[in-house]
Amino acid sequence: MRHVIALDVGGTGMKAALVGADGTLLHRARRATGRERGPDAVVEGILGFAAALRDHGVEHLGEPALAAGVAVPGVVDEARGTAVYAANLGWRDVPLRDLLGARLGVPVALGHDVRTGGLAEGRIGAGEGADRFLFVPLGTGIAGAIGIAGGVEAGAHGTAGEIGHIVVRPGGAPCPCGQRGCLERYASAAAVGEAWAAACGRADADAADCAAAVAAGDPDAVGVWRHAVDALADGLVTALTLLDPRTIVIGGGLAEAGETLFAPLREAVRRRVTFQALPPIVPAALGDTAGCLGAGLMAWDLLESTDRTEVTT
Repeated sequence: MRHVIALDVGGTGMKAALVGADGTLLHRARRATGRERGPDAVVEGILGFAAALRDHGVEHLGEPALAAGVAVPGVVDEARGTAVYAANLGWRDVPLRDLLGARLGVPVALGHDVRTGGLAEGRIGAGEGADRFLFVPLGTGIAGAIGIAGGVEAGAHGTAGEIGHIVVRPGGAPCPCGQRGCLERYASAAAVGEAWAAACGRADADAADCAAAVAAGDPDAVGVWRHAVDALADGLVTALTLLDPRTIVIGGGLAEAGETLFAPLREAVRRRVTFQALPPIVPAALGDTAGCLGAGLMAWDLLESTDRTEVTT
């Protein structure tokens, strides 16, 4: 059965799949990154995991994978196939595409984790059918993927879509990026959890606890939530002013609050727009499979582009 290898590498764990031509996940697996053993061990772990997936395909699907797609965090140079920088993994300028290609003997596509997840959401998820979309996952931080005509824009230097570092509160809370007042310091799941923990006096409280308290009508929780929603709305209006997306797709842990988030967010954005077209704001559809599905799409795209090149030459 024709298939490709898809790997989604996170800070602590890796999700993987063998993906059929129709997008079916034919086999799924997970492993730890092993980052506690250092950056070289993480790379070797990825290579070993990919090789094990290739062997599984030979044994259970009757043939090796035709290609591989890999999504990694941090700064990624997709054209060169290099993981430029990833703080959580200790990486600098790792030629991951070439290393995987040598180990597997097949073409390899390397992509940024959020852009890869956005690719999947845009083609087969909540943004399906939209020629322009913005994918914004609200997790420990806030990132973004700019979808254009079935692809995702990487930018001139591989950093397009970093909506979490739009300054929404000038002179505000310091951000690890070096600025003050960045969106992710107010509207990420981590920021909401931190604010709610301080408000309720429970060090272990998180964003999900805040959402539950908002649903129960707790006034302190409502205040924390409104502060986050207002900041997020400010960031989104800046983004839609620049990008004019057809759809905004919100994912990540904070989106799991459902209408507790989406109802006030839609209203806050609606109040802020003037001349801008107001796009639908919808929850992501693919959950934690988005990265693997997107990596699989990258691998199939690579094969299709290779086939076209061979035909034209």
